[in-house]
Amino acid sequence: MTAHALFLLSVGLLFKACYSDVKCRNDQGEDVDWYIVYKLPNVKDGGLSYLYMDENTGGWTLSREKINSKTGCLANTLKPLLDFYDKKTEGFGYVLYSDQPPNPYSASSSFGHSKGVVMLDRTSGFWLSHSTPKFPTYRQREFWPNSGNANAQMFLCVNFPYQQFKTIGLQLTYIHAYSFDYDIPKTFHKELRCVAQRSCYPKNNPWFSVKRLNSTRGHSFTSFAKYTRFGDDLYSGLIVDHVSETLNVKSWGKMHKRLASNCSSELAHHVYNVKKVKLQGRESFSDTVDHSKWCVTSDGGWTCIADMNREVSQMGRGGGAICTENTTVGEAFRTLMSNVEECNEFHSNVHEREL
Repeated sequence: MTAHALFLLSVGLLFKACYSDVKCRNDQGEDVDWYIVYKLPNVKDGGLSYLYMDENTGGWTLSREKINSKTGCLANTLKPLLDFYDKKTEGFGYVLYSDQPPNPYSASSSFGHSKGVVMLDRTSGFWLSHSTPKFPTYRQREFWPNSGNANAQMFLCVNFPYQQFKTIGLQLTYIHAYSFDYDIPKTFHKELRCVAQRSCYPKNNPWFSVKRLNSTRGHSFTSFAKYTRFGDDLYSGLIVDHVSETLNVKSWGKMHKRLASNCSSELAHHVYNVKKVKLQGRESFSDTVDHSKWCVTSDGGWTCIADMNREVSQMGRGGGAICTENTTVGEAFRTLMSNVEECNEFHSNVHEREL
């Protein structure tokens, strides 16, 4: 073999070693540093349409794909996992977790109210946080559960360098995520293996953890995680202390003992429940058909994609949120709000206010 051929071979091997297929990917299959998907409720189109946003779109765009499409962003992002089921790719790891896992699994309420996908290789990976029960289906190419069609759902995917998954594993420990499927090589971070095997949880105060995470392309995110012994609402008990404005929270509207909007003087800022969402060119829809969980400050300075609802029982469960201070994202979410629940000095619901 000539010296030139050896050089080309070595460059090719180096490129292969540094290249990772494990990325957040858009509808075209191109890797993006992060994306947010807002799946729409089942109104006229079977609940399969979705809004899409990433670092390049400048706000929401209506995808031409359907959420269960084999060429949409979710399918493109999950491809390394679906391929792994067939060929067991070396140096690849994943953890799937959910408080509402697909059959044949069932999660105890002692685990966190949280859903997500972690996938990585030895160079990088992504954390996909979402709100959809039974997603993804258990080891099937048809990854989308039909039960996910009815309500609106949310997805946040962020690419991270390999080393950040040590911290992500720590955050999932506080959340006490219920892992229902995993394969983590022994050489990967022990924090992730511990979460995957459901064998670890916090044992000391404080019962929460707030960590900065830097994406592959250097975008900053803040991860909030609370353990069951924290004993308070994720939003009014933790996130609100780290933001500079009123917090507007969108959570599931069909709860047994929901928490009312809170204007207590003990809080750093007011916390309002978002009751209706209105998308451009569409009729508004109620939180009773919207299973997504997110919050945004009144100035759009902070936006969080979260795991938890504002509900009494969830004060005693683990869960978390991934937040960004990207003002373009904040404005996109702020303009979605069409109706919020007002409160009085006793925190009780008085009336709803149109925006």
